[in-house]
Amino acid sequence: MTEFTEIPVLDLAPLVAGGDTRKLAADFAKAYGETGFGYVINHGIDPVLRAAVFAASERFHALPEAQKQAITLNHSHRGYIAINTSTDVNSDLAEVTKPNQSASFMMMREDAEADPDVYLSGPNQWPELAGFREACEAYAAAMTALGQKLMALTLEAIGVTDRRILAAFDTPTLWLRLLHYPPQPPQAPEDLYGSAPHKDFGCLTLLAQDDVGGLQVQTPAGNWVDAPPMENAFVVNVGDMLHRMSNGKLLSTPHRVINTSGRERYSVPFFFDPHVSTNIAPLPGTGPAKFESLNFGDFLRSELEAGYEAHQGAEATP
Repeated sequence: MTEFTEIPVLDLAPLVAGGDTRKLAADFAKAYGETGFGYVINHGIDPVLRAAVFAASERFHALPEAQKQAITLNHSHRGYIAINTSTDVNSDLAEVTKPNQSASFMMMREDAEADPDVYLSGPNQWPELAGFREACEAYAAAMTALGQKLMALTLEAIGVTDRRILAAFDTPTLWLRLLHYPPQPPQAPEDLYGSAPHKDFGCLTLLAQDDVGGLQVQTPAGNWVDAPPMENAFVVNVGDMLHRMSNGKLLSTPHRVINTSGRERYSVPFFFDPHVSTNIAPLPGTGPAKFESLNFGDFLRSELEAGYEAHQGAEATP
């Protein structure tokens, strides 16, 4: 692992245009093999879509608490997550005893109805807020297309020529989270976080930030490097599942959020993962396997039950 002091920047123009991506793939391999985080620019996402989803988030979080609680997070992991209800109790990166100081709305793939054979399937819960659903769905569709391009680039970056794993992302597990972080009090204890130190558990995270800042990335030496907002860029990072699929070539790096700005902070992470039925194992061509295979759905269940009140004591489903 390589010590770093700043987050690298990747220009996705060749990927979006369908051009020669060899240099970009080499840059991707370096960024995510050394840092695990990067800014991506020229990604092809319309700034209008991005602005609309931030506006939708601000409108949602401004609703009366009772109206938000009417769609509180359900067993399918869709709906409103109130402040003080999500704790990274299974974090091995810090002693976390206090809930994350954020509230959020969670959207996943829109299913007409829950399929008992597919973990976390089901329809989304939508607030009664004009234009809200449309803004979220348009943004999620555009980000899904970008996520699929990035997964193809990932395989090129790690030298995998067998593309069969990409079929697992044709019907992906996706999560669009509209996060609101209230300002943390100046005298807040050191172990009170907007988002406690953690690694993402999926494949790719594509984060849109407002102009407030607060995201920090941990270096191998244990230092914290700021990832300040960059206009119209996304912060993209690798999660634990892609770390395993790459056989350790790509890093899942710890990060946290501390909002000491004195201002409200909004961010919109989009998590792009394979279908829940996917078995996660090192991909062919990445060398002798360093990780055993695991089922993504089984892994998700253990993570969600540990971190969210809505999943604790939930009925067992496939």
